Amino acid sequence: MPIYAYRCTDCGFEKDVMRKVSDPQLTTCPECKTENFKKQLTAPGFQLKGNGWYATDFKGGGGKPAETKSDNPPPCQGGTGSCAANS
Repeated sequence: MPIYAYRCTDCGFEKDVMRKVSDPQLTTCPECKTENFKKQLTAPGFQLKGNGWYATDFKGGGGKPAETKSDNPPPCQGGTGSCAANS
């Protein structure tokens, strides 16, 4: 079950509540009893583990992107080195 963060807009009372996705949202503040208890937007609390696409494609973060052919032209098209004959 997910944990949702709630906050009252009147008194500022905050509480984390474990609820089913299908449960209705809470609206009554348990502290001041007003109808201003709102669900907050928070960062998800999960971590991907193992060796899947997320590990191979995004692990390591801000590394240098792979070079493309336009970044490194072959010698015959203005790059450095010698040009081998195509067969």
